[in-house]
Amino acid sequence: MISLSFDRGTVVIRTGGELPAELTMPGVAFDPRVGTWRAPARLYRDISSRLRRSGLAFEDSAPAFRGIEIASRLERKPFPHQEEAVEAWRLAGGRGVVVLPTGAGKTFVAQMIIERLGKESLVVTPTIDLLQQWYGVLSSAFDIDVGLIGGGYFEPRPLTVSTYDSAYIHMERLGNRFGFLVFDECHHLPGPSYRVAADACLAPHRLGLTATPEREDGREEFLPALIGPVVYRKEIKALAGEFLSDYETIRLRVRLSDEERARYRTARDVYLEFLRQNELRLSSPGGWARFLMLTSRSEEGRRAFFAYREQRAIAQASPAKIRLLARLLRSHHRDRVLVFTSDNDTAYHVSHRFLVPAITHQTKVKERKEILERFHSGEYPVVVTSRVLNEGVDVPAANVAIILSGSGSVMEHVQRLGRILRPGEGKRAVLYEVVAEDTAEEYTSARRRRHSAYR
Repeated sequence: MISLSFDRGTVVIRTGGELPAELTMPGVAFDPRVGTWRAPARLYRDISSRLRRSGLAFEDSAPAFRGIEIASRLERKPFPHQEEAVEAWRLAGGRGVVVLPTGAGKTFVAQMIIERLGKESLVVTPTIDLLQQWYGVLSSAFDIDVGLIGGGYFEPRPLTVSTYDSAYIHMERLGNRFGFLVFDECHHLPGPSYRVAADACLAPHRLGLTATPEREDGREEFLPALIGPVVYRKEIKALAGEFLSDYETIRLRVRLSDEERARYRTARDVYLEFLRQNELRLSSPGGWARFLMLTSRSEEGRRAFFAYREQRAIAQASPAKIRLLARLLRSHHRDRVLVFTSDNDTAYHVSHRFLVPAITHQTKVKERKEILERFHSGEYPVVVTSRVLNEGVDVPAANVAIILSGSGSVMEHVQRLGRILRPGEGKRAVLYEVVAEDTAEEYTSARRRRHSAYR
């Protein structure tokens, strides 16, 4: 008799002999330590489905999840795109990625599926902030105690929210307890560690949620195996005006002074020559790590590293940008403004120059919460941040974003635009992108504006 069981993030297949031809598939391998066959837990649905179709008798003790009675206590009519997303996911066999812009209601799509599926479910989030948001949303939506794994809690329940870090740590023990797995901001999942959370779980039903599945390293190619393919996608342009705020994007160029331009070119020449001599491309996998390693080995390398930092600092926080920021803040004194930078130093400089609160990764949780509450109420009309507000924070009051500096990542740029697109009566959002002329920022701007939201 063939039997299936769960063991430390894997499916154990006992056959008493050879592996049936029906189960010969990538990922299934013989484990000589115990004389059985073994596969990553994520293959459980494929394995059990093949056995059922083959007609072979088998015992299945692998899953520990069960059906649960769960009903929403909120009366809320879904938008057409939300119903379409749920139906597309169902038609795809209950696996797949839904791509919707920030503010388009991805969380409600997951709620609808949780209720309709009626299985023990785990929602995995990348940050503590999102953990808390999902906990609050699910606790309000369903008359059921919601479990928490992460942020100092280990309380697994039939409906549970976890961080990626905690799911990665605990999934080998908990991987057979959930029949439905939701990965919020699922573009994080293909990282070498986080993907364990998907590999070590049996859940036959899986949903990924993201506004931007594409990654700079191209590892989104792993999402179909971990969650399923993209089954539904709507871009910002398709939803703006009806389900998201109308918006416009404005690119503003500033000129460096003659002295700044000379310093910039000198520093950039030193940096680029070092890259050429060492045949380095920072955009290639491992390129940045190799650059750091080589710059630490010689005086020439250290000069190249300082030159790299200097040319970035000149372009990203030039006095011309600060003067333009002053004019923009004056013209939007009645609005709620988020100022984005690519580094903490610039964020703190803006904070001190304009006497506005800053949020960086160094900001304590309670202080951050208080700043966002006062921003929402209007007591703080402007907040400056580096990268920590790119995702995972709900700031519905924001209607103006000013990007002083950032990476060439399309994902980052779309996330920043998404911060100001929460719908509101009469709301029209504006995103300003400030670019230093005749610097690498122009190339960076062109790269990150390839998304359809900017066409």
